[in-house]
Amino acid sequence: MSADLDPGSTIFFTLTIDGESLGYFNGCEGLSSTVEIEHRQEGGNNGFVWQLPSRVTFSTIRLTRPLTPDTTKVAKWISSITTGVTRPTAQIAALRADGSEVARWGLIDVLPVSWQGPSLDPANPSVATEVLEITHHGFTD
Repeated sequence: MSADLDPGSTIFFTLTIDGESLGYFNGCEGLSSTVEIEHRQEGGNNGFVWQLPSRVTFSTIRLTRPLTPDTTKVAKWISSITTGVTRPTAQIAALRADGSEVARWGLIDVLPVSWQGPSLDPANPSVATEVLEITHHGFTD
């Protein structure tokens, strides 16, 4: 199978906010949307119920990575919220080990929800990781 078609080689993600890269992440979860459905019963037709789409909701996205110098970019973005909320566009790209792109998702009106820094415990010498959680108002091209 050629490397262009190998879906198992996706190993990291990039996050870009209004064209500025916040670095590479090795975990991404929550790229999803849900369409809420209203059920309407039609009078006189007992064997059928209309299922009508009403609202689309989008889940928050959690990006994880080992601690890197790019952490300062995330901190700067989160700190900028205190001076006024602007909701930029963002892009998350899934990349292969060689840096070639597998897929890309554009996000509208992105806002950081939470950031969790590493637990630094000398008794537990594991990799220091950070978690960034973002919310958005939908997908775009």
